[in-house]
Amino acid sequence: MTLILPRRPKPGLTRRHLLGTGIAASAALALPAISRAASRPVFDLGVQSGDVRAHSGVVWTRADRPARIALEVATTESFRDARQVAMLNALPEGDMAVKCLLTDLPADQHIFYRFTATDLTDSNATSEPVTGQFRTAPTERRNIRFAWSGDTAGQGWGIDDEGMVTYATMARHELDFFIHSGDTIYADGPMQPETETETGIWKNTVLIPEVTKVAETIDEFRGRWKYNQMDRHVQAMSAMVPTFFQWDDHEVVNNWSPGKDLTDDDRYTEKSVPLLTARAARAFHEMTPISYTPAEPGRVYRKIAYGPLLDVFFLDLRSYRGANSDGMQTDITADSQILGKAQMDWLKTALKASRATWKVIACDMPIGLCVWDKVGDVKNVEAVANGDNGKPLGRELEFADLLRFIRDQKIVNTVWLTADVHYTAAHHYSPDRAAIQDFNPFWEFVSGPLHAGTFGPNDLDMTFGPEVRFVKAPEAGRVNLPPSEGMQFFGLVDIDAATAQMKVRLMDRGDAELWSVTLDPETA
Repeated sequence: MTLILPRRPKPGLTRRHLLGTGIAASAALALPAISRAASRPVFDLGVQSGDVRAHSGVVWTRADRPARIALEVATTESFRDARQVAMLNALPEGDMAVKCLLTDLPADQHIFYRFTATDLTDSNATSEPVTGQFRTAPTERRNIRFAWSGDTAGQGWGIDDEGMVTYATMARHELDFFIHSGDTIYADGPMQPETETETGIWKNTVLIPEVTKVAETIDEFRGRWKYNQMDRHVQAMSAMVPTFFQWDDHEVVNNWSPGKDLTDDDRYTEKSVPLLTARAARAFHEMTPISYTPAEPGRVYRKIAYGPLLDVFFLDLRSYRGANSDGMQTDITADSQILGKAQMDWLKTALKASRATWKVIACDMPIGLCVWDKVGDVKNVEAVANGDNGKPLGRELEFADLLRFIRDQKIVNTVWLTADVHYTAAHHYSPDRAAIQDFNPFWEFVSGPLHAGTFGPNDLDMTFGPEVRFVKAPEAGRVNLPPSEGMQFFGLVDIDAATAQMKVRLMDRGDAELWSVTLDPETA
């Protein structure tokens, strides 16, 4: 089994050159100690930042051993004005990963942070520092650019010689932040050294034991996260661009819900889905820079305020759902819900209170696409749509209630971003085409995969009147295309400070613009 570490760039390369060539900036920053004495701690996975707001942000790293980690923050790349903000303990029970919420930061400012580790068993063994940066959110109008997509290292397609190229492509756009819309890992997808494809042999040139079987133990779930961060393009982008994470099913097991049954899945010795979910959730929060919510530890749904032009609302369609079923319930109950009352109440309150021009709703699954959970001859609803094209039933009831609330409260400029289905599309929803009429038209944009198999397209359910304005997916009969086919997708969003217009572009990993639309803001 071969493990290839990220290449080290030449000294003196600039941020723009590092990102433009796809060379891992963090390999230079995070891994210089590899060639030094093995007695020194090493930051083997670089750094990450996330959940950046006007005056705060979360930063993350991991040491290769138990260590005391000093964290410094500066507003200059030279760290001339550095101040130490924390001393963090990297311990085995947390897999030597640490993260910290930085507070009292200046708004709309480039922030540089630096970690230095000291071996807890040898105070003379100190690492080389590892550094990263992000820009805090503005409090005044300015141009904003961000990307979104989903699905990393799925269907057995891991790190090949080229690496996860879509990350390098996104990073070249010098993003304010990146939204990872779910399926951030594939805990249920074992990888092999080689896989035969239509055009040749795919070789996973980087493999670790944790990704060669389904994840069951906490260390195996952690290993999936570590594997993705080993990719040179992922690590380079993580050092420069904050990632705002949400999750979906593959962080645990395919199509998981309270009704998931692993009895006949011989890959698993651990059959308890609740136990697997608990381990997966712990790994998710340990290995990402997602912020911590003391009122509900482990909560994924949240709002990121990004200045007067943008609020981002992250949903969790996984944690509070009832069991996957035929989706034909006539009332909102624990069995039919997918958001749950607490999350729905929070979302309505937060949307109503928002004063931002644009309200982006980051949803880990699409609204109107039919996504199925097939077990034998039974076909249950996995997402929202139940495929009957009629009045709202099952999980559609919550979305009908939400869309009605948005209309009645005169909440304007809501845009939905999602992934999950492994192709890219633009959907326009309108009551003129719908089974119900008590909502306002809105857009839903679909992207992904980042580095996984390409599928689709899925059928549309007409309950909320979706219309496909653009789609790019494999030709009929072609499924699970590898990343080498080039059909890996992400979306780019630009908000113009002068006009407040939002431009949405659907892109592929070669950086080709496939389709775009410019949206004018409405006034309530």
